[in-house]
Amino acid sequence: MTRTAAPLQDDASRFTHALRFDMLPDTVVRDAQRRLLDLFGIAAAGTSTRMSSIAREHALDCFAAGRSPARMLFDGRLASAAGAAFAGAATIDSFDGHDGHALTKGHAGVTVLPALLAMTERAPGMSGREFIVQTVLGYELGTRAGIALHATSREYHTSGAWNALAAAAIASRALGFDLPTTRHALGIAEYHGPRSDMMRCIDHPTMLKDGSCWGALAGISAAWLASRGFTGAPATTVERDAPAVWADLGERWLILEQYVKPYPVCRWAHASIAAALAVRAQAGFDAADIVRVEIETFHQAARLWSDAPRTTEEAQYGVLFPVADALLHGRVDADTIGDAGLADPAVRALLPRLVTREHADFNAAFPAERWARVGVELSDGRRLDSGPMQADGDPARPLPPGVERDKYRSLTGARFGARFASELEAAVDALAEPDASAARLCELVLNAPPAIEEADARACDDQAVPS
Repeated sequence: MTRTAAPLQDDASRFTHALRFDMLPDTVVRDAQRRLLDLFGIAAAGTSTRMSSIAREHALDCFAAGRSPARMLFDGRLASAAGAAFAGAATIDSFDGHDGHALTKGHAGVTVLPALLAMTERAPGMSGREFIVQTVLGYELGTRAGIALHATSREYHTSGAWNALAAAAIASRALGFDLPTTRHALGIAEYHGPRSDMMRCIDHPTMLKDGSCWGALAGISAAWLASRGFTGAPATTVERDAPAVWADLGERWLILEQYVKPYPVCRWAHASIAAALAVRAQAGFDAADIVRVEIETFHQAARLWSDAPRTTEEAQYGVLFPVADALLHGRVDADTIGDAGLADPAVRALLPRLVTREHADFNAAFPAERWARVGVELSDGRRLDSGPMQADGDPARPLPPGVERDKYRSLTGARFGARFASELEAAVDALAEPDASAARLCELVLNAPPAIEEADARACDDQAVPS
């Protein structure tokens, strides 16, 4: 289907309110649905983490519903819209398998989805197509804000520093702001977005993660403040500091340039994991045969956690641990970073034989490209070498659609059952239909899904043959 091409003015506030479904190329519509499905799978897995549980309880206690109630993602309990967005972003961020953009060195979707869901409570009749439009809006503004911030700041900030603007834009559209009020919302979100030090959480992995829960909170809060007359314009990364980043707004679609993660750990480790899997595929060997494993990669990846992880956060921000698991088991998945994976004696025994070192060419290519090379020395004198590699999942090396779907189904089904996963998948797939409503999708994800035991029992009942 051909849609009308309508150029938008180079202004984030105008873009926020002028964007329409008929301006979106088919590829953008399909990619928005892919991003949503992937994020829901990550959120489903994230609900099992301690970080998500703490964040949701915190939202109940500290960000109470008040006059803007919203249900929390995969929970159903009420908090404020800002609190629900905070809890949803923390839930996604707690399971490091969500999409991102190379030049932002971070993630837009982790805040876009919870912010959008929190604001749907203000628009119960939202169409499926409007849900897609606001998803695209969040990715376009958030990704550009991230690139602009990195281009103009000497410090490397977490994603929350810039994806706060995505949340503010979504809330501004949902609340029907005029352009001056939208400018103030974006300015407040930029000013109060958490400009936290990302490398601190690389060096010392904790539940602080990528700051996106605070970005979501800041962005939604910014819109509510602006609605009451609180001023904050301009957002300098939008209006002043990096004009080239915004010049093609509405023409070049950055949602198409996001990567998708095949492994639920920091993207910086993915090239090393891919290289380890390539070595494993060359020849069979036992862990006892491995004398030494050398990982060549870029500086930021080499700084990832290198000790035996004690928590899932250390595992998700590690490089040696997932590489060891890939060499031994041929996979890095939810089990790897869960309690059983953390306690795996074979992986822990292999870790002391792994080392990392920086490669000058790989450093030069970062952040646009992330390279690694893995070499394995065996006790019989052989050396297996992956050669320089990048991981799949980038726009130039996309995961096959079937692999993305399998990822979603596996994560969501493991948490809430195959029947629920199928219903949610169908609801996302239907969003672009001409008369589709977002109501079914919202009811599925903004209530507490059945526990896995109950879901399995229902599935068994459905499949039973009457006597």
